[in-house]
Amino acid sequence: MKDALGAVQSVLVLGGTSEIALATVRALVRDRARTVVLAVREPERSRQEEVALRAAGAETVELMPFDALDFDSHAAFVEEAFDRHGDFDLVLLAFGVLGDQSVAERDGAHARDVVQTNFTGAVSVTVPLMARLRAQGHGTLAILSTVAAERARKANYVYGASKAGLDAFAQGLGDSLHGSGVRVMVVRPGFVHTKMTEGMEPAPFSTTPDKVAEAIVAGLRKGAHTVWAPGVLRAVMAVLRHLPRAVFRRLPG
Repeated sequence: MKDALGAVQSVLVLGGTSEIALATVRALVRDRARTVVLAVREPERSRQEEVALRAAGAETVELMPFDALDFDSHAAFVEEAFDRHGDFDLVLLAFGVLGDQSVAERDGAHARDVVQTNFTGAVSVTVPLMARLRAQGHGTLAILSTVAAERARKANYVYGASKAGLDAFAQGLGDSLHGSGVRVMVVRPGFVHTKMTEGMEPAPFSTTPDKVAEAIVAGLRKGAHTVWAPGVLRAVMAVLRHLPRAVFRRLPG
């Protein structure tokens, strides 16, 4: 349960190697979070993050194996996480892949992997997650989406489409949970300087994992249903979303 000041005490991160997720967890630990579970594909490669979070003040830090594409394991993973640690104030769904658009355009398997990771895998694990969150009667599911989900661009339409599906799923899920004590918060960052985007030309209003983390923590405090990072992108995307298609397709990729 959250403490008397409303701070998150326990967090489960799906995609515990995400730089945005780790920045968010560090911020939460500074703000009195004490139980952290990082779900990652290769736990041994995340020992450094485990040690750092303990040093920062987290009392319990566990690394759990998790594969977004191993759909058959998702229900058992959720049951184990909740049975071992009890209620979670926050579940942060942060896994995803950018993929290579140029490859996806000619390789159906690559395009399929992007969609299955970002959308199918997320839906697969979210269903059992919501059963446990509903049962505990409180908590927030924060889903890391992207501004690319707002309108698919020719430069990354496979990635954008996969995230658009997830974004729509999250919005509908949030509405279905109204009155249950459980909330869904959709996070829509713009271009973030991470290892995933290294070497790419930064888009306008680019940001950092720490800045996105600040926006996520602020959104949790306010009980927001949508977080834009940076906030100016809300207005930018409101314009781009309604541009005539003939104009939109002429925009640089």
